[in-house]
Amino acid sequence: MSQAYLDMPDAKRRIKAIFVGSMGNLVEWYDFYAYTAFALYFAPAFFPSHDPVVQQLNAATLFAAGFIVRPLGGWLFGHLADRHGRRLSLMVSVGMMCVGSLIIAVTPTYASIGLAAPALLALARVIEGLSLGGEYGASATYLTEIADPDHRGFYSSFQYVTLIGGQLCAILVLLLLQNVFLTHEQLVQWGWRIPFVIGAMLAIITAVMRRDMPETDSYKQASQTKPQTSSLRGLLRYPREVAIVVGLTAGGTAAFYTFTTYMQTFVRQTAGFSDIVTTYVIAASLIFALILQPLYGALSDRIGRKPLLVFFGIAGALLTVPLLMTLSQTRSPFIAFLLICAAWVFTAGYTSINAVVKAELFPTNIRATGVAVPYAITVSIFGGTAPAIALWFKQQGHEQWFYYYLAAVIFISLLVYATMRDTKHQSAMQRHE
Repeated sequence: MSQAYLDMPDAKRRIKAIFVGSMGNLVEWYDFYAYTAFALYFAPAFFPSHDPVVQQLNAATLFAAGFIVRPLGGWLFGHLADRHGRRLSLMVSVGMMCVGSLIIAVTPTYASIGLAAPALLALARVIEGLSLGGEYGASATYLTEIADPDHRGFYSSFQYVTLIGGQLCAILVLLLLQNVFLTHEQLVQWGWRIPFVIGAMLAIITAVMRRDMPETDSYKQASQTKPQTSSLRGLLRYPREVAIVVGLTAGGTAAFYTFTTYMQTFVRQTAGFSDIVTTYVIAASLIFALILQPLYGALSDRIGRKPLLVFFGIAGALLTVPLLMTLSQTRSPFIAFLLICAAWVFTAGYTSINAVVKAELFPTNIRATGVAVPYAITVSIFGGTAPAIALWFKQQGHEQWFYYYLAAVIFISLLVYATMRDTKHQSAMQRHE
């Protein structure tokens, strides 16, 4: 009992730090996903066209543009986190997200300023992409380092709890505006600006909260030794670890952005559900996905990280095509919900633990950069482009080709999962070189 009493202050400190770090992550991803949740309403304001698929394709292209700059954000904020602390990096990143949201909220429409409207929208997405590029690496590193060694999988899973929670919050705001406060016409005309104003305000509050976050013990120990090389040059000393991050991320990020970001458009345009039904289906499936994350994270603390990754790889490669084909043909919202949940049963094998796996690959002095840069590059190639690739196949009349593309990318990652070490048992968390 005495030992438990002595451990209570430390446990409270860790839980508080994880809560603040996670809530900041939630706000960042709420801001980012508000773009997707409200794209059906603001796309005509920025991309006038008689074809709604073309409008959505243009909006999805700018969504992908936000990912193109994520490697730069990963390097900038990874360097900041590794050299000047995880807390500072996390504060600056959420501040940039505030700026990006405000630009979207106040930008005039195409009818008012012409091509300057989509140009400003693109600028906002670039700023948000830089912010998220740094947020992931610093957040994954912080949550993993602040957790105790026996519960890293559980605690780090809250990165995707809040990531999914951010998207869920964006959808819940959409539901309230759709059903309670505004008409469809008001949403199309000006109501779509409201979530971006909310996001900017929440980002300011989060930046203030992050000022009091404790720095991790691992960073304090590593900072006693001054680095002799730049962050990127130091990263080149770990080519195998970088390759593993790229390989394990490719299939997981493609699946994640398919079953979150693209599902809003897929269920609406391919399955043919109304806007309201689509929002309910996606929101319910995200709640299910959110619940899975800590359960899988805790399971990885008992059986290891590798079994969950292999499970995702096998199930994803085999089931993705039949799941999406069935989903495209169903006309029942409940069946659509069950199918998306089925996809989450295996996708959570990646999302719940990918942060801790990447953090456990690198020593402390290069950890944030090692997590952020190769991850951001891979997400830019396979994650952010997933909605645009799917819509391009749809526009060409071959939407089913995307299903096979996704299954193939997951299979490639499966080869990495099968050959990599289990980072729970062979971790670099205590290396501060």
